[in-house]
Amino acid sequence: MPRSEAMDGSMRAPAFAANIVSEWRAGNRSGLARLLIAILAVLATATFVTSIMTGAADASLSNVVHWLAGTGGADQSLGVRDRIIILDIRLPRAVLGLLVGAALAVSGVVMQGLFRNPLADPGLVGVSSGASLGAVLLIVLGSGVFGPLFALVGFYALPVAAFLGGLATTLLLYRIATRGGQTSVATMLLAGIALGALTGADTGVLVFIADDKQLRDLTFWGLGSLAGANWTKILAAGPIILMSLAVVPFLARGLNAITLGEAAAFHMGIPVQRLKNIAILSVAAATGASVAVSGGIGFVGIVVPHLLRLVIGPDHRYLLPASALLGGTMLIFADMVARTIVSPAELPIGIITAFVGAPFFLWILLRGRSNMGL
Repeated sequence: MPRSEAMDGSMRAPAFAANIVSEWRAGNRSGLARLLIAILAVLATATFVTSIMTGAADASLSNVVHWLAGTGGADQSLGVRDRIIILDIRLPRAVLGLLVGAALAVSGVVMQGLFRNPLADPGLVGVSSGASLGAVLLIVLGSGVFGPLFALVGFYALPVAAFLGGLATTLLLYRIATRGGQTSVATMLLAGIALGALTGADTGVLVFIADDKQLRDLTFWGLGSLAGANWTKILAAGPIILMSLAVVPFLARGLNAITLGEAAAFHMGIPVQRLKNIAILSVAAATGASVAVSGGIGFVGIVVPHLLRLVIGPDHRYLLPASALLGGTMLIFADMVARTIVSPAELPIGIITAFVGAPFFLWILLRGRSNMGL
């Protein structure tokens, strides 16, 4: 390479960084947002590979990378036992963590943008609790009551039951909050809290009548875990989550406009009611499928969007993809901590996210209470 070209290349990086900083100071964070998304994509890939190689099986980083890439000789090969562990345990667990983390984080972004409330979360409007009720109904009452559902959808029964529970709660919520074709956000939030309490009570009754085996399963599942991850669960929940994640980027312009108020968004040409319908259904589908395969994992939908808003601002064109990447990365990392911190036992991942998320939630509440009128 000629010396002039080398010097020119060495000067581009500082100039690029200086340009991003100047734009950020001027209030334009688009350059920083694009850079952060690229960094998060690399970080997600690195975390994914690290998760696959982390555990009791003797599989080094070089061996795993060469094996996944299909390169290397006998010295980079994996034993049959290690291949089974990686293919049937670690790899589906990492894939499921990426999907669930992305779904929960993006659902949080959509709910917060739609309700114009920094504390909004799928759990706040009853979606998570409704999905949990559907899954617990299936676990406790089993094939004796839901035999036709098992016969119809087979191993999809649990994700379908959770999705139907979340969807039923959402439709009931819409019925309560909508009048004259218009949905009141304030009424939806309050009704969601009430419905969440009601479905939680119903879940409590089912837990009370469960037998010992079901009770152990429900207790561990309720705390949230990726321990039961397998390709069957991914095939059941993955398409639902991926379809929801594919829809929400098309809502970015509407979510940006609705931050100015529903009336302003309507005058800007945004079909506000249709935006609400699509957003709520997408969140119900993604959250229901996630709850079915991972249980109750909280605070991802609150922590991730706020961390990113502090850096790249509230523009949903960048906030949605960045939240998907950071949410997936965060959940994979939390899962690695959960299965190594008390090894050979395993800590429910919901405990890890709660330890991080609850203080963060309180910080958000205290930081914004003057704006919330608290």
